[in-house]
Amino acid sequence: MNNNTEDRLRRITQTALLMAVEMVMYAIGLGRVPVGPLYMSFLTLPIAVGAMTIGPGAGAVLGLVFGALSFKDALTGGSYMTSNLLLASPVHTFILCVVMRVLMGYCCGLIFKACDRIDKKNTWCWFAGALSAPLLNTVFFMGYLCLAFFKTEYVQNMAASRGAAGPLDFIIILVGVQGLVEAVVCCAAGGAVSKAVARFLGRKIG
Repeated sequence: MNNNTEDRLRRITQTALLMAVEMVMYAIGLGRVPVGPLYMSFLTLPIAVGAMTIGPGAGAVLGLVFGALSFKDALTGGSYMTSNLLLASPVHTFILCVVMRVLMGYCCGLIFKACDRIDKKNTWCWFAGALSAPLLNTVFFMGYLCLAFFKTEYVQNMAASRGAAGPLDFIIILVGVQGLVEAVVCCAAGGAVSKAVARFLGRKIG
């Protein structure tokens, strides 16, 4: 078995392991903590780890798992908000839940690679990459939600009940402290874990 084949198998195995971690986090409730109509999700953590230690492609695959779990909640009623959005548009809800998470994972890997080239001492790039996952998740999810659903009756009622005058107010009010907690946890934990994993594997991504 040549080195390329071994490296490919190792990346597949590592990605599969992180996919399993995502599903376990989801199953036991650590990956999605209900906060109002949204979930405070820590599923961006294994996505960030994979995107940084394996690559953007792995980040996209792990984002797909996150998105599939999110879309499952929309279909089964596990998420009150996305279930209501599904009634308005199944296609836009699929894009919101799945496509936006795939983009998030892929872009997280790209951002890490860019930071890694700048960070000559290989220190802060891990935390910048980890921070990008929850931030991108919020920007992509809420951005597309406002783009596709803001004028729907459900979202208009939600915005009115919270005193949001426009899409930007709606995003700030709805995300609030939840987004800050996600960002801090993923930045600290994701950065530390990813750096340790890369060191254990004896290689530096970038």
